Amino acid sequence: MSRHTKIVATLGPASTDPDVLEKLILAGVDVVRMNFSHGTPEDHLQRAATVREISTRLGRPVGILADLQGPKIRVGKFEAGKVLLEKGAPFILDAACALGNRERVGLDYKDLPRDVGSGAVLLLDDGRIVLDVVRVAGTEIHTVVRQGGELSNNKGINRQGGGLSAPALTAKDMEDIKTAARLDVDYLAVSFPKSAADMYMARQLMRAAGGRALTIAKIERTEAVDALDEILAASDGVMVARGDLAVEVGDAAVPALQKKMIRHAREMNKLAITATQMMESMIHSPVPTRAEVSDVANAVLDGTDAVMLSAETASGEYPVETVEAMARVCLEAERSAEVSLDREFLDRVFASIDQSISMAAIWTAHHLKVKAIATLTQSGSTALWMSRLNCGVPIYALTPSQGAVTQMALFREVSPVLMSQLHTDRDVLLYEAEQLLIARGAVAKGDLMVLTVGEPIGTPGGTNTLKIIRVGEHRLPTPRTTDQE
Repeated sequence: MSRHTKIVATLGPASTDPDVLEKLILAGVDVVRMNFSHGTPEDHLQRAATVREISTRLGRPVGILADLQGPKIRVGKFEAGKVLLEKGAPFILDAACALGNRERVGLDYKDLPRDVGSGAVLLLDDGRIVLDVVRVAGTEIHTVVRQGGELSNNKGINRQGGGLSAPALTAKDMEDIKTAARLDVDYLAVSFPKSAADMYMARQLMRAAGGRALTIAKIERTEAVDALDEILAASDGVMVARGDLAVEVGDAAVPALQKKMIRHAREMNKLAITATQMMESMIHSPVPTRAEVSDVANAVLDGTDAVMLSAETASGEYPVETVEAMARVCLEAERSAEVSLDREFLDRVFASIDQSISMAAIWTAHHLKVKAIATLTQSGSTALWMSRLNCGVPIYALTPSQGAVTQMALFREVSPVLMSQLHTDRDVLLYEAEQLLIARGAVAKGDLMVLTVGEPIGTPGGTNTLKIIRVGEHRLPTPRTTDQE
């Protein structure tokens, strides 16, 4: 059984070496994430080139996701690098402070004093430290420590319940989008979007820079949860970014929100990535905890397109072992997944011919118990629609576009295959598709398979034909001859 759920791995010091990167790809990485919070444009360019060289050599499609830093809502630096905050002690967040001490600390986000008032609750360092705001005076936010602990340089700040006005796209992000376009990345992840407008702007900036990346909205703010469907409509997918999200809405609310986001994404024909602390213990351990195994499995059963690793592969001690463990868990969860295709078709309306053909293909494939679905696609849209409903049949997306191949590396259940489509004769193309899948071991003589194609050949969005064939019985059409007198 081939794995349906895709794996995203973050690149970093532990995974930059080409030998390690090759092992990660062989272990099951489908998409690499480049965290633009770290590194220079030159670093990212070099890593992208290395990924593509290894991917080409191994013959395994690997997508590239550029993850923007977003607004830096953080404390500044301390004279001693860190301080210990005690419960009940006063503490000041001061936008005008240069170096902090036990009494106060500076802010990277200078507008924070305007965003909070008396009674607000601030959560620092992923909620490990809790401050109650007493009053705001000019650049100073006077607080009392509710939950203390060690606070070090540049730790993040969240406001309980959301409400910070920081824009999703900073000046740095706008420059990074230009770099991402130069890299020709497949996906652009936008941090802390609050509305559809943030996602539209990111897409426009990417297109203006000459990039083709699909956009992923990282749902990290309370406001983003409230505007989920409009953000989804303006994006190509979402990332369930459980770290900052848990701090803002409370950790107990996250599991239900994760299920809701994945469900809405699939219903709206969008992608979903589940992220944050999925195998956190494997940063320092060669085996995951049982809770982590259950977490990954539940995301798979929810229908996520991909599960993502962050520090585990960026800076962990066991990056390859982590990917291998995640792949095993995904496979086992998929074996036990219930296929409820008939129920999922209820109340669905298909808006176009090509989408209707896609739905007919997976319905037919499921009820005929075919071995594979093959779709000849230009952009990958047909494969995306097919992958939104679980029919239990592998989907092979055959495309002449290298860009579509690497973008489809993120689609659940889809195996992208580069196929030259030089012929304009439909029957010739279908024969060549069949032979290609036989050569890959996807089907064998006597198997049933479903094929979809569009006519005229090579027109994006033109899928209008479905054909059911028994492998080995399809023949090339006999060339027509004209009798000469």
